[in-house]
Amino acid sequence: MAPSDKISRRSFGALMAAAVALPASAHARGKRPSRTMKQALIKPPRLHEGDLVGLIAPGGRTNDASIEKAVRNIEALGFRVKLGANLRAVHGNYAGSVQQRVADLHAMIADPEVKAMWCIRGGSGCISILASLDYKLVRANPKVLLGYSDITALHLAFLRHAGLVTFHGPVAISGPSDYSREHMLAVLMDPQPTYTIPMALENSRRALDEPHFAMRTATHGQATGPLIGGNLSLVSALAGTPYAADFKDAILYLEEVNEEPYRIDRWMTQLELAVGLRKAAAVMIGICDECGPEDPELSLTLQETLDLHLKPLIVPAVSGYSFGHIRHQFTIPVGVMARLDTERQTLTLLEPAVL
Repeated sequence: MAPSDKISRRSFGALMAAAVALPASAHARGKRPSRTMKQALIKPPRLHEGDLVGLIAPGGRTNDASIEKAVRNIEALGFRVKLGANLRAVHGNYAGSVQQRVADLHAMIADPEVKAMWCIRGGSGCISILASLDYKLVRANPKVLLGYSDITALHLAFLRHAGLVTFHGPVAISGPSDYSREHMLAVLMDPQPTYTIPMALENSRRALDEPHFAMRTATHGQATGPLIGGNLSLVSALAGTPYAADFKDAILYLEEVNEEPYRIDRWMTQLELAVGLRKAAAVMIGICDECGPEDPELSLTLQETLDLHLKPLIVPAVSGYSFGHIRHQFTIPVGVMARLDTERQTLTLLEPAVL
């Protein structure tokens, strides 16, 4: 719509400033969201037994064995499965080209029979499709998106630019666990006004031999806020972009796997410099498996590295909670209000995540 002849010089200047904030290619496509764009929160419909679940690979490549395992896992939960048209596509380490991965995601979103999109794995590559996604389509067709690791990029983008609650939880090829199954299905299928998630006893038992599985509190207290975060390397990579995690006054949750402490330190420092961890309502670190130093004599431990960033905080800060690249993980509804209680070592959802 053309501006009115009566538009003020100040308003026209503001419009021009907004216009030049995006690259020319973004204007041509009309898809790239602005740095400050946000949407009111919407929730997907709850899942029911027999619902059709779309199996997609928006990041790393997959294979027939993994697809067969994912289908068995989904059907064992009482759901039906629809495979993405490009699920077997390969482009280097990615599950097809950007265009193929976007096409599968858009097709599942637009299909009225598909009630959820379950990512077969994480890997890498989700960040490369963010600028090509149709967030109006996402918002017009709210449905469950489930996965973790590299899927963090989609969770943060969907929340920021479509306002959709998505779910940081097991990928479709994850090994089945009673704990993870119970808390995933409770969140996706049985909406309650409040829902308290205890940490997994299996992880506490494992901590006897592997200390990084132990729950530790750097700063005690209770905190309330929306749940924002995901895989640390992805949250860090998106800082300063239009898809960055806005974790001010939020419960910032982070997890990582197979990374040395110096990388953990770098990414935590980047978030501190970009936003400031002290601006979060709380910081909740999951179980960072296989994140010890290659040479312990020349490195801080994982816990010493985390303490560098958590102990100076005034807000509640914990580590070793039951989420991450582990078998016994709970599902986190991204954007939903929750309360972290460090004394009880629980996370309580303060609203249902589905309708």
